[in-house]
Amino acid sequence: MNYQTYKPHKDLESIVKFYWTLEVPFDSKNQKQKIVPDGCIEMTFNFGDKIKRFTSETEFILHPNAMVMGQRTKSFNILPVGNVDSLAICFYPIGFANFVKTPLENLVDKEIPISELFEQSEAYELEQQMIQAIDTQKRIDTIENFLLKKLHEKNTISNIVKSTVNTLLKTNGTTPINVLLKEDISKRRQLERHFKKQIGISPKQLSKAIRLQATLNLMLNKKSETLTDIAYENEYFDQNHFIKDFKELVGVTPKQFLGNENMTLSSLFYK
Repeated sequence: MNYQTYKPHKDLESIVKFYWTLEVPFDSKNQKQKIVPDGCIEMTFNFGDKIKRFTSETEFILHPNAMVMGQRTKSFNILPVGNVDSLAICFYPIGFANFVKTPLENLVDKEIPISELFEQSEAYELEQQMIQAIDTQKRIDTIENFLLKKLHEKNTISNIVKSTVNTLLKTNGTTPINVLLKEDISKRRQLERHFKKQIGISPKQLSKAIRLQATLNLMLNKKSETLTDIAYENEYFDQNHFIKDFKELVGVTPKQFLGNENMTLSSLFYK
């Protein structure tokens, strides 16, 4: 696998976390790969062969070639049918709402063709420009021109959403929502409503996904030696709480995750 990341333009760096590319030659021995929630929304362009996303053990759908993957509340399995050649834009949790009017709760755990989120003519033109681009830098230039142009039409992100997301990112998802809102029930209801529209998932779900990211970084980069250390570092109540949350989002326990060939791609994303 050849996985690379690229920094965004300075005018996009508060919205776009990074761009990534992935190239994987076809191998009939390739196994399904589990993708885990990360708290981000991604726009992906596939220049290679189709990719299956499994909806059950044997049933699957094929990813659109140009799509947006909404917030994920659970892990899922993918498997390419041939060569992989993809580029993706990884948006911060509050990033993608700047570019569309569609409530992001409609995108949760779904892959939506970009033609359904933008005007069909501009979506078609963007996809063709990406296909015709001669290299990765040209593809990045193309998508950045598109995003910068769309920012002039941007929707306003509510301050309560911005401040909450920023705090969750700074604290790796460990700050309880009731602490952020100082037990103000009316603010909590307002936050839940704005979150569903502008982030797609609830503050609690985003908090869990962000904490999972921090946990995987510790596990895969061996910054902590034991599960107890990891639970302590990420402020879980105890090891059982850590294992329960991990399995809820990933589908397996932390021990089952490490060294699992179905987790190779997810592991690559966090190293």
